[in-house]
Amino acid sequence: MTTTKPDFVYVTYIATTPEKLWQALVDTDVTRQYWIGPNATDPGHVNVSEWTPGSQWEHQRLDDARTVDIVGTVVESTPPRRLVLSWARPNEADDASKHSRVTFDVEPLGDALIRLTVTHEDLASDPKMLSGISGGWPQILSNLKTFLETGRALPR
Repeated sequence: MTTTKPDFVYVTYIATTPEKLWQALVDTDVTRQYWIGPNATDPGHVNVSEWTPGSQWEHQRLDDARTVDIVGTVVESTPPRRLVLSWARPNEADDASKHSRVTFDVEPLGDALIRLTVTHEDLASDPKMLSGISGGWPQILSNLKTFLETGRALPR
């Protein structure tokens, strides 16, 4: 039996509750506060969806056009423990072979501590996307952790 390793896994520990983390993942008013890059010209992003299995989701830039950078489908939504999304460029949305998969697993470790594991799979055929998310996820998840623990994202 052969097993395949995920292309990207990031684990972080956050002093928060599963419910607050879940809200930070799915509430556009919250995502706009931490889903930003270190570059001061980055307008930031939000994730927009109904967050129910089968619903579409979009990763939108907070520019005047609300440019959509990534699209997908909510594969699984089990608040506040697990969220699974397909992930694709908008021009590849209709080609399932071009989709990757992101899983957010939230594990409570006490009253106000969680372990968040983000797994991004099916990137082997897309080295450009793998390169992008390998730098992007650590940045965004560090912002998320800092935001939940201090009320503000990391400085740009």
